[in-house]
Amino acid sequence: MEKTNVMRVLDQKKVAYTPHSIGDNTKLSGAEVAQALGKEPECVFKTLVTVGKSGNKYVFVVPINGELNLKKAAKAVGEKSIEMLKAKELLPLTGYVHGGCSPIGMKKFFTTTVDISAQDKELICFSAGKIGYQVELNPDDLSKVIRFKFADVAERAE
Repeated sequence: MEKTNVMRVLDQKKVAYTPHSIGDNTKLSGAEVAQALGKEPECVFKTLVTVGKSGNKYVFVVPINGELNLKKAAKAVGEKSIEMLKAKELLPLTGYVHGGCSPIGMKKFFTTTVDISAQDKELICFSAGKIGYQVELNPDDLSKVIRFKFADVAERAE
């Protein structure tokens, strides 16, 4: 399997993880990714980049079977309001394409919030920085690589 930058960062920091490949350039929905990995959807997370009213950028990591609650997210980062970053701004800002965005290894560090639902999970999966690639690790180990806080920022799908 090809190593992504995310995997190289995890190796460098000596963080245990399991790499997964579900096929290059495969555009799958979150539910399809979870199914391909054989994981419960609440253990698979997506990385979303937002912009606050102040102009500051923020990263949120939420379950693929939920949505980012913009009000809760704004409150979590102390903004009046936030909105999703436009897709065309993602690559120049983060170095990642839509569908392959990871909280690890962005061009620049942004305040990062992981939904509280990840806190009690033994392992979570999220993008390895390339479409079709995921990494699985303990959420506490993520703190060895990036600074983040847990907060209730997602709306659960019923």
